[in-house]
Amino acid sequence: MKKYVYSGMFLAVLLLSHSAQDVYGKKKNLPPVLPPAKPSFPATEITIPMVEFPKYPETGKLELLASPRKMITTDFTSREINHIGVGDAARFQDSDTEIIDLSLIQEGDYAFPLPGAKVISPYGGRRRHHSGYDIKTCPNDTIVAAFDGVVRLSKPYAAYGNVIVIRHYNGLETVYSHNSKNLVKPGDEVKAGMPIALTGHTGRATTAHLHFEVRFNGVHFNPNYVFSFSRRKLKRECLICRKKGNHISVKPVKALPLYLIDDKEQSK
Repeated sequence: MKKYVYSGMFLAVLLLSHSAQDVYGKKKNLPPVLPPAKPSFPATEITIPMVEFPKYPETGKLELLASPRKMITTDFTSREINHIGVGDAARFQDSDTEIIDLSLIQEGDYAFPLPGAKVISPYGGRRRHHSGYDIKTCPNDTIVAAFDGVVRLSKPYAAYGNVIVIRHYNGLETVYSHNSKNLVKPGDEVKAGMPIALTGHTGRATTAHLHFEVRFNGVHFNPNYVFSFSRRKLKRECLICRKKGNHISVKPVKALPLYLIDDKEQSK
């Protein structure tokens, strides 16, 4: 009888030791570790759609980029060489809307007309009909051409005093007035940054400065659409020029990258 009692006690102790080992993790029965599954690939090829990325000029061709040019009239009439607000017969030939994309004008093809100048009177300003920006440095400072073009007018002209008008290949015209001396004459071809006059106070001016205007087809608009007068830099915008009857308007919009413009044209 004692033999069976001892056997039962031994069996109980053995079972208790196994359960204790399980609790403390000494001899836990863990599931077998399986090898990693091998990746399976589709049996058929998948066609990847074609994606056309924007095309940019190769490094070697960057130096060959040129500013766009419009057709302009340079065979000036007597009226064109004697009056400021004269239109260009080459404008609005094919449409009532023309676009001048300033972002496409390359470095070196533009210049601020009076480097280092500060603004003393903006467009409109206190004088509601002020047709340009008055900027100033010192008397007899050098005025330069804003863009490449051909001089259309160079003479004394009423309140403007000594004035110069340049017709540019981008379709714009610029006006420089109150000059003490003009250095160019009608028909002269000028490059951006070329000296054309010296600052003065001829005409209706109380101090030596440059009165600078920008015009399209004879109509003046805010020069701040073209130049930042605080940074003295060309703005990278599009000028939308529209003709409705005898009225011409010029509005700036943010310029789009060229490849986006091409995409829009192709989708029409």
